[in-house]
Amino acid sequence: MTEGKREIIKKLIEGRVNSKKELESIKRKISKKRKISFPTNASLLQEYQKMKGRNQKILSLLRTRPVRSLSGVVNVSVLTKPFPCPGKCIYCPEEKGMPKSYLKGEPAAMRALKNDYHPERQVKKRIEALSKTGHPTGKIELRIVGGTWSFYSEKYKEWFIKKCYDACNKEESNTLEEAKKKNEKALHRIVCLSIETRPDYITKKEVLRLRRFGVTMVEMGVQSLSDKVLFFTKRGHGRKETIKATKLLKKAGFKVCYQMMLNLPKSSYREDLDTFTELFANPEFKPDFLKIYPCLVIKNTPLYDLFKRGEHRVYKDKELARLIIEIKKNTIPRYVRIQRLFRDIPVQDIEGGCKISNLREVIKNDQIKNNWQCKCIRCREVKEEYNPEEELSLFREDYEASGGKELFLSIENKERGKLYALLRLRDERNSSFPLLRNMSVIREIRTYGRQLPFESKSEDSPQHRGMGKRLIKEAESIAEKEFGRKYLAVISGVGVRNYWRRMGYKLKRTYMIKEL
Repeated sequence: MTEGKREIIKKLIEGRVNSKKELESIKRKISKKRKISFPTNASLLQEYQKMKGRNQKILSLLRTRPVRSLSGVVNVSVLTKPFPCPGKCIYCPEEKGMPKSYLKGEPAAMRALKNDYHPERQVKKRIEALSKTGHPTGKIELRIVGGTWSFYSEKYKEWFIKKCYDACNKEESNTLEEAKKKNEKALHRIVCLSIETRPDYITKKEVLRLRRFGVTMVEMGVQSLSDKVLFFTKRGHGRKETIKATKLLKKAGFKVCYQMMLNLPKSSYREDLDTFTELFANPEFKPDFLKIYPCLVIKNTPLYDLFKRGEHRVYKDKELARLIIEIKKNTIPRYVRIQRLFRDIPVQDIEGGCKISNLREVIKNDQIKNNWQCKCIRCREVKEEYNPEEELSLFREDYEASGGKELFLSIENKERGKLYALLRLRDERNSSFPLLRNMSVIREIRTYGRQLPFESKSEDSPQHRGMGKRLIKEAESIAEKEFGRKYLAVISGVGVRNYWRRMGYKLKRTYMIKEL
């Protein structure tokens, strides 16, 4: 079997295989000739890694689930241990031994349970699994999930975050600050760190705490913009808390993700559609990222009792798909990325509601069939379609949001169907944070396409080709000439601080700042 694998790898090294289709053909021929079982890409990859193979083209051909690293980073999700939740939401399941709203059958929850919710072990295991399937793990987007982060004790939060950094650094540190410093040069660098919380737990004090941890993005369980719906579902907060939290976070430079729910009790198809229209028409909202979850009826919840009594109607699958299509076609601007369309809830746990786990694929098929295009970032990312010969342009979109001016700069092809890189710049006159007064702030910069190791280039990825630098120079020029700023700040992930240093920025408290 090993000799057969090596023969296939030899063909790859000789450059005789240029596509996944050709790879499958070679595998069939050699396995038939040698009378061996058909080898998986994962087993070939492991054999190639044993041979110390580094060719990016070969790694790309053998990589399983390539989408995991096609957005320029890899995602690592870590669950906190089960804590009491301040919420009383009628739709949230409570399963023994799990954080509220999570079920044991969800992939991230299963990994957490297997590692006894220990953050360091969870991160190490996930990095190991990604590496084994051929994904570079130098640039990590770390997501801490499991409920209301801001509700946990300060001691637990500091320990948890430090252990995540330790896992990426591959060594223990004595303090959080020491761990963060090491991560600036670590093999696995945290380029984005996000936490989950509720809008009513975001205060100025909490924002400063999040910055000390190195957090750069906050996911908020907004769920609805309707006070009527929020009150009936016992969410515990209303619109005004979401507006206040969004403003505080954006003033501090954070990226903001809203988790929104469709088909909640007391809402309707029309009201759900109107909610998404308002989300991007009203400057008090306008999040950068979205997670859209259909409300699911799970046993042992108050919502299940309502459903059984016929007091809550769930959308039919076709009805839900039509609603999401309308939302994507008519309400989503170019500066938003729809992160997810469905929770990984096991089908057997769903008593009522959508059971189409491949909802994104269903929507994509409708796009092709009916020839329409979603403008969201995820749908336009260049992914594996990078063409170094393609003519690219820099685009700019200005909009007002949360009391400030937002600029969305992007590098795209002429038709704007392929997005290569983006930058979010914010400017406002009166920041709530003294350090950021009289400064513009870069809230995000990202180059898409296949993730590459630091300092490397490849003919099939747009990373490390100067697109980020081009966007930064444009942002610096706008901050200085249009906004009259002498300084520009960046809410940088700890793992990319050295990149900013090379661009002339210096660390001041928790931001990278440059005198223009």
